[in-house]
Amino acid sequence: MPSEFSGLDIEEMGRVIDEAGVLIIRFHVIPQRLLVDTRESAEDSPQLRLVPPVSSAEERYRYLQKLRPGVPLPDQITVLSWPRYIEVMRDAGLWQRLEQRMFELGGAALARRCGEVFDEVRSAERAEVVSAIIGGEGYESLWESAPTT
Repeated sequence: MPSEFSGLDIEEMGRVIDEAGVLIIRFHVIPQRLLVDTRESAEDSPQLRLVPPVSSAEERYRYLQKLRPGVPLPDQITVLSWPRYIEVMRDAGLWQRLEQRMFELGGAALARRCGEVFDEVRSAERAEVVSAIIGGEGYESLWESAPTT
């Protein structure tokens, strides 16, 4: 297995993606979370979207209730921390598992949504890295340039 996967239990993460009813994926670079909500009702289909971070499980349940009032709250919310870039998730085959699950739940439209969300996450990661490099908001440089004389 490539070194970019070392320390990761890819099979267990795949099982979580395959089975969780409501899954929050935390990325290491961006503050947003990926909400994978497989629940559905007569008026509401499964959802896949970037959501803001919250400070507690209770806050996440309130967020879900507001976001999807026609769907009963889940018994649990599973959280998966992804400590690499989104591209590595795709390289590991996990993103494809997510796309397959979404296709099985909502057909081609939901599978296409996976591609859109992938692009959103990748763009957000790139913007965050650029911000860190140039000392953008929320970042400080570790060194200051020496004054010229």
